[in-house]
Parts: sequence; C-alpha cells; structure tokens
Amino acid sequence: MPVKTIERALTWATVAGSTSKGVMFSVSALFFTTVVGLSPATVGAGLTVAGFGGVLTSYAAGRLSDRFGPRPVLLGAVLAQAGALVAYSLTRDAVTFVLVACVAVGGETMQRTSRVTLVARVFTGSGRVAVRARLRVVDNVSIAAGSGAAAVALAVGTRTAYLTAVLAAAALTLSATFALRRLPDVTVGVRDEASEAGTPPSRDRRYLTVVALHAVITIQFVLLTVGMPLWVAGHTSAPHVTVALLMVLNTLVVTFFQVRATRLVVDVPSAGRAVRNGTVLLLVACLCYAAAGYPGTGAAVGLLVAAVTAHSFGEIVSEAGGWELAFELADPRNTGAYQGVSQAGMAIGRAFAPLVVASTAIGLGLPGWLLLGGLFVAAGAGTRLITRGVGARSVV
Repeated sequence: MPVKTIERALTWATVAGSTSKGVMFSVSALFFTTVVGLSPATVGAGLTVAGFGGVLTSYAAGRLSDRFGPRPVLLGAVLAQAGALVAYSLTRDAVTFVLVACVAVGGETMQRTSRVTLVARVFTGSGRVAVRARLRVVDNVSIAAGSGAAAVALAVGTRTAYLTAVLAAAALTLSATFALRRLPDVTVGVRDEASEAGTPPSRDRRYLTVVALHAVITIQFVLLTVGMPLWVAGHTSAPHVTVALLMVLNTLVVTFFQVRATRLVVDVPSAGRAVRNGTVLLLVACLCYAAAGYPGTGAAVGLLVAAVTAHSFGEIVSEAGGWELAFELADPRNTGAYQGVSQAGMAIGRAFAPLVVASTAIGLGLPGWLLLGGLFVAAGAGTRLITRGVGARSVV
C-alpha cells in the first residue's frame, strides 16, 4: 500500500478521534457531575487512577504491536474506547466510573502507542517525524473543532444535551475504524524470530534516560492547559477571557509551525539540540508568566502573550526533537516495545504534572516559576549531552 494512502487513513482516523476528544474535553466534567452525579473530587480521583493505568496500557500496546502488528491493536483500542464512552452514559456510581474511565483512557493510550509503532514501521528517516508533525496539526485542529461543536451542548445545558454530546463522541470514535480498516498488516513476525534478537528497551539505559528526561519536559503540556489558566485567574490582573485567547494562540502556532519545526531535526544530535533549545524557550515562557503577576492589566496581557508564544514555540521544537529521538534511538527489531516505553514515559510525565505545576509555579509564585523553568532546562541540557555525537540505531 502506498505510504500516502496509509497517512491518509491515519489522518481521517485522527480527525474522528480528536474531534471526539475535543467534545469530551468540553463536556466531560459537567457530564460526570450533573448527569452521572459524581462529586468533583471523585471525578478527579477516578481520572487520576485511569491516568496511571494508562502508563501500563501504553507499554502493553507496544508489546502487543510487536507480536500481532499495530493494526489489530489500534482497531481493538478504538473499539474499547468507543464502548467505554457509551458505558459512561450508563454509569451511576463511583466504582463503575473508575472502571469505565480505566478502559476509556487505556484505549486512548493504546491507540497512541500502536499508531506511533505503525508510523515507525511504515515510514523511514525524516518522513516519520514529518508524518507525526502533520498528524499533530490535524489533532490540534480537530480538538478545537470538537470543543466548538460541544459549545452547543454547553449552551443548552440540559441532561439530554450532555448525554447526546457523549454519545456523539462515542460515534465519532467508532467512525475511525472505517479509515483504520484500510491500513496494512505490518506484523514483523513471530516474536522469537523478530524481537528476541533485539535489545529490549528495559536494558537500553540511553533510551530509558532520554525517555525519563522527556517525561520531565512533558510537564509543559499541563502547564499550558491547567497551570496557565489558574495563574491568569488567580495571580494576574488580566481578564479571565485572556485564557481562551491564549489557548487559541497556542493552537495557531502549532497549526502553522509544527511541520516547519521538524526541518530543524535531521539526525540524533540535531534532535538533542532541538530539545535543548525548546526547553530554553520554556524557561523564557516561565519568566514571562511570573512577570505577568506584577503589573497592571495591559502589561499583564502583553507578558502573557509573550509567555504563551515562547511556550508554544518551545513546545513544537522540543516535540520535534523528542519524536526523532524516540524513533532513531530505538532498536528496530523491537519497535513496538520501544515506542511503548516512550509513550509510557510521556504518560508518567502527564500524570505527575498537575502536582508538579501546582506545587511550584502556582504554589510558590516567582521562585516556583524559576524552579520549573530550571527543571525544563536541566532536562533539555541532559538530553543534549546524552545525544551529542550519537548516530541512529541500526540492526547489525
């Protein structure tokens, strides 16, 4: 099958899945509290448990993709997530909610790992990073579209409206299978012939170190979606509507510059430089965020715009470098297992990120912002150090 056809199938599947994600981002909190009848604390605890469960399913998806191929794993994960979204509509107690949330989040994380494994197997060289960049742009735009569509349910504000939105999200998720069924079966072969000969990621200290450092950098995503809104609302004189405008700014930067950012990355050393440079921009963003807490409204808004601009460019540059490292440092005989470890590392970073952001930037103010920015730069410098002069992994 031509690689363009494969990318097209992944693109349409991403449109469906990410539009569903955007709907759930907008309505899930109110759905769980007003329709299901759960307390905010229960919802938060349940999603936290599901998030940590996603770490395990990320890695499991990689192992399964090595054994059976990424296509069946991807299809199965989509079906599981769609079923879980439908099950949300039948949930009435906390225990059931946690179980269903674990399936929903597990399905989503397994999709990420199996999708990346498929990209790693089908595409080669810089084409892999470029495909991930294009899919990320589609992901961002589709999430925004889903969030916009969910505004109808939020405006109506009834139980029926929220329930309809969740079921629509389930239908959108399920529709991704129509595109995914066109994907080829790229099973490497029987595990003892293909994978056992390669180095398992658990014994690859360099790869594990890079994954751990990137997990630290992953905190920046929650900094934008959780930390920035809390900081704007509680610690600056900027109007609350600024949060929405800043999120739009981030979406625009990712949409128009993510693919271009991949041109900075051509090999492992350049990827390490990109990650380091991206974290320097994240430090600049942290300084601007902190400074926005002091002046009046106009200056605060200006500093926040500067912060999110630096944050957004730091995000796309560090992501481009991180993708290259995840692909090129992996043993190609264990592609799925390596990508599973990479995705699990990101899941760990996201799971701990709310606590880290709340206890540093939001809890300590200026010292916390400096600490968080320094953490980003340290992770970037460590990545640059460990990847300097390193070539891509090859099978001997």
